[in-house]
Amino acid sequence: PDSVISFGNNAFYGCSSLSSLVLSDGVTSIGDGAFYDCSSLCSLVIPDSVTSIGNNAFYGCSSLSSLVIPADVTSIGNNAFSDCRSLTDIVILDSVTSIGNGAFNNCFSLRCLVIPDSVTSIGDWAFRNCRSLTDIVLPDSVTSIGYGAFEGCSFLSSLVLPDSVTSIEEGTFHRCLSLRSLVIPNSVTSIGVGAFWG
Repeated sequence: PDSVISFGNNAFYGCSSLSSLVLSDGVTSIGDGAFYDCSSLCSLVIPDSVTSIGNNAFYGCSSLSSLVIPADVTSIGNNAFSDCRSLTDIVILDSVTSIGNGAFNNCFSLRCLVIPDSVTSIGDWAFRNCRSLTDIVLPDSVTSIGYGAFEGCSFLSSLVLPDSVTSIEEGTFHRCLSLRSLVIPNSVTSIGVGAFWG
């Protein structure tokens, strides 16, 4: 109902038969693990009122296929959508400044990704094993790409790193087996161990 303004930590943890969910316009926060392992959840609308999505909030929602992150969300928590294996499309709006560690880890079906100009940091393993991704455009605002951020994106074929990036961490593009085209800007001063291994 409209009176609900927040979902606490682990609120619907493991409700594996829950298939659809409508959040009222009054909801401002989704707590850590709030919908963890709701594996049948295939329909979800996050209202524009939401400003924070906690760690593991939708971890293992393996039936969820598409998603729009609302305009007032500034950060996506660690592992927030990890193991959402049916997620094919996601829209991240310009308010988001950081994408947490493992935020979209093991989203095997994710094929469409636009990272907005507002994002400055991409966490460790943020898009690890997003093996359906073929092209990624990183905006000039990104200064930090975490350890193994795109590890296992096995169909990623081309990439341009913006001038704002100064270092490539360990294992960042490990096992990107299809990578054919890569532009590394003059701003990069260090490339970590195993950054392009495989």
